Amino acid sequence: MNPYIRLIRPVNCIMSSLAVVLVGVIIQGYEIGNYWLATLLGSAVVFLVTAGGNALNDYFDREVDLINHPERPIPSGEITPRKAIFFGTLLFLLGIIISGLINLLTFIIAVLATALLLLYERNLKKLGFVGNVTVSALVGLLFIFGGAIYGKIPLVSVFAMMAFSSNLGREIVKDIEDMGGDVDRKTLPMKIGKKNAGITATIFFLIAVALSPLPYLFGYFDMYYLLAVTISDIIFIYSSIIHFKDPHRGQKSAKAAMALGLLAYLVGALA
Repeated sequence: MNPYIRLIRPVNCIMSSLAVVLVGVIIQGYEIGNYWLATLLGSAVVFLVTAGGNALNDYFDREVDLINHPERPIPSGEITPRKAIFFGTLLFLLGIIISGLINLLTFIIAVLATALLLLYERNLKKLGFVGNVTVSALVGLLFIFGGAIYGKIPLVSVFAMMAFSSNLGREIVKDIEDMGGDVDRKTLPMKIGKKNAGITATIFFLIAVALSPLPYLFGYFDMYYLLAVTISDIIFIYSSIIHFKDPHRGQKSAKAAMALGLLAYLVGALA
């Protein structure tokens, strides 16, 4: 495979860009086909910005990857660090330019996401909890960006908050799991201890659970959504308990709950 394609991790980029389609379905339902151009442009923006972020990640992690991932394009010598950062910058610029073709708000969000990715890789990754918050904010911004495409940000704000809260809880549990191997990061478990960090993760999981009925209560989704999202909530509650004993199982369960939550959104939109 071409080293530049490997550098951007295309599967990861495609998964991120599908979030635009998901938000489009949530907002427009079966009428999303009427917005095919905006959906296509929005998906391209997310793909390119995510790809730029992956290239940036490999650039800043190039020394660590000499040991951990020597097969990657930069440590293997297939791409020089200078070419990688140039390529990543080009991807960011293309994404930002395309975002401006949609509307002003999508342009602003794309610029903000790019700035957050740069800050995260350069400065915030090693700060532990601040880095966790940044990554989770970027996950929430995917929903806000999708809402901006279709002009209905308030409608998707609750989904953005659920995504932010659930992802932040999982990020903390992952740091608890990796506590023994983290030597260059000041993670939350290192600062306040595993138990207190676990309690913090549980709080964020339960915030996501508490927010989940709002689309039904606001009358946007019907009972089918409520039934579907209840399954996700049960797994989140399970994760919030089990991670104290088994962080690996806890974060994996949270990941499954997040995937089921996305499925519940689709059920609500299409029911």
